[in-house]
Amino acid sequence: MKGYHDLGGESAGPIETKEKEPTLWEKRVEALLMLLTRRGVLKVDENRRALESLGADAYHNATYAERRVMAISNNLILKGVISVDELSARLAEIDRRADPLP
Repeated sequence: MKGYHDLGGESAGPIETKEKEPTLWEKRVEALLMLLTRRGVLKVDENRRALESLGADAYHNATYAERRVMAISNNLILKGVISVDELSARLAEIDRRADPLP
């Protein structure tokens, strides 16, 4: 059975080939994932499982970096590294900033 994330062999329309410079927050997501992996907090297989279990709507409508940060968050919550309440409080704090992140 094919998962919603398995698009191999399916018509997906034109592929954007123009290079796009990642934003600062996208670079930070990749750095965070690299750090968590190197420190042994997360494993590559755990990250892939989390990405593939986001649900079709989130998977198809989120950007690459958005999917990555959702997967990281879900894994950290599942492992007890952070709680949903801690994550919510931190996100609320970020929303209250006068100068949002780029």
